[in-house]
Amino acid sequence: MTSDATDPQPLVWVIVVAAGSGSRFGGAKQYAPLAGRRVIDWSIDAARSVADGVVLVAAPDEADAAEPAVDIVVAGGATRSASVRAGLDAVPSDAAVVLVHDGARPTASHALFRSVVDAVLAGADAVVPVIDVVDTITDLHGVPVDRDALRAVQTPQGFRADALRAVHAARPEATDDASLVVAGGGRLRPVQGERWNLKITEPDDLTVAEALMEQR
Repeated sequence: MTSDATDPQPLVWVIVVAAGSGSRFGGAKQYAPLAGRRVIDWSIDAARSVADGVVLVAAPDEADAAEPAVDIVVAGGATRSASVRAGLDAVPSDAAVVLVHDGARPTASHALFRSVVDAVLAGADAVVPVIDVVDTITDLHGVPVDRDALRAVQTPQGFRADALRAVHAARPEATDDASLVVAGGGRLRPVQGERWNLKITEPDDLTVAEALMEQR
């Protein structure tokens, strides 16, 4: 997405976080082959479909690798929050909307990215895609939890850029950026996620993702 000089549009940047070691996967899952490409390539393509710029947050030993599909590559930190901050520091100050996407979610669609951006532009400080929990859920003692009150949260998550910068200024730690914005008083809007917006966690997930790619 580009800005029209005669009708300026808010700049949208996407941070693709791909700095994890993939301990459960057995290696760097973001670089695993998927439908003739790497997992990360599919994630970047979806990000690019709505973005004026894309920052890739890579593991320190991959930060110098050439990645022509993105605008900036930066080294990640020791934690997810530190990696998001590294990406956020690289986003230009005039960006109005920032999305954060997990590089190991290669099946998120353009339509999902678009709905997240549109919800931020409509006034939300933080936007998260959510889906219903379909399994029966219990606690560790076998006590049922009301699944109707629960939602599974996905990425991309979208933010008003200054709201995201404000909460990260204190260098907090969290597994989810939207929770930080909400804790800081920001307005959260959920949007409908996608049932098959998979996060690659184990090798078998690649088989499922490949089948989904073939259907597309």
